[in-house]
Amino acid sequence: MLDRRTLPLSALRAFESAGRHLHLGRAGEDLGVTHGAISHHIRSLEDLLGVKLFIRANNRLQLTAPGQRLLKAITEGFDSILDGALHLDPDSLSGSLTI
Repeated sequence: MLDRRTLPLSALRAFESAGRHLHLGRAGEDLGVTHGAISHHIRSLEDLLGVKLFIRANNRLQLTAPGQRLLKAITEGFDSILDGALHLDPDSLSGSLTI
């Protein structure tokens, strides 16, 4: 069952980059991994979700309809996380940190 604890964040990052670039090699460069690693992450995500996210033909990638919906959701989610991280107000943080 897919939930927050089992969500494959590396695979989602790989998918988001591949969906943005529509190219496994550029996605790999973007994330500092090989295109093979990107491909592996995408295939494992497709297996987990039970849907094809890309159409692979003639060395080109094209998002499927489910892939387009997932890319939109992931992009919005990552943008929201980034926005939250960028707008932390360290002066308003209080308390102690115990490690």
